Amino acid sequence: MGRLYRIAIDAFYRFNDDDGWAIASHIALSTLMALFPFLIVVTALGAVFGSKELADESARILLETWPKEVAAPIAREIHDVLTNLRTEALTVGALFAILFASSGVESLRIGLNRAYGVKESRSWWLLRLESIGYVLVGAAASLVLSFLVVLWPLIWATAIKYIHWLEAFDGIVTFARLAAAAAVLIVALVVMHLWLPAGRRSLGEVAPGIIVTLMLWIAGGTLFGRYLAEFAFAYTIYYAGLASAVAALFFLYLVAMIFIYGGELNAAIRRARDRSA
Repeated sequence: MGRLYRIAIDAFYRFNDDDGWAIASHIALSTLMALFPFLIVVTALGAVFGSKELADESARILLETWPKEVAAPIAREIHDVLTNLRTEALTVGALFAILFASSGVESLRIGLNRAYGVKESRSWWLLRLESIGYVLVGAAASLVLSFLVVLWPLIWATAIKYIHWLEAFDGIVTFARLAAAAAVLIVALVVMHLWLPAGRRSLGEVAPGIIVTLMLWIAGGTLFGRYLAEFAFAYTIYYAGLASAVAALFFLYLVAMIFIYGGELNAAIRRARDRSA
């Protein structure tokens, strides 16, 4: 336990030395700015396959793990944006949306490079193309996942029609939504830690930071949700019509700090192993 405590403290001090607070604010703002463009890309791809409504489902999955006090107003704004998109926004505008969304990926790369103590040697244009690739793959994966989630109730209803005893497990539909959201988070974290920063790491090397990140995200999201439930009026008083955006930005700042700390923790574990060796 003493060794684990020293590793955790080492990670915190390195987080502080690596300007983790400032980088977390950059990630939070970039993520909030990239969220709407990313969903515009999803909508554009969905329109190609004849179903723009899947973008709404993608947004619900992405916000499933957010505290409802933060997710509800953001979800309303996302719905308004996606339902009022004109055709030209789904064509030429989608190109700009891809560029803006890829900037959010680049902010995550900067945070992980600092955390792992590595210097980027790849060309900037190659990194940007890679980030755009992540955006497109993520958008396509969101559509596939949304399609499965939308289709699941129909599959389940058909199964109950022929196998009546399955009706007792009707709550599995809700569980499927939560499982889908959790799967998106876990896969995204694994991909980001393995391939976003410079250098290469094994799954075993990044697993501790990912597990701690997920645990702290659950705890932080729960506490922040309770805080907003009690003191949401303070945001309304101070920020008026911007209250929901500021609450979302603060929540993303908390999420970004934990995300960077997960990378710092992996680096601290590696340093401790090197010292032992």
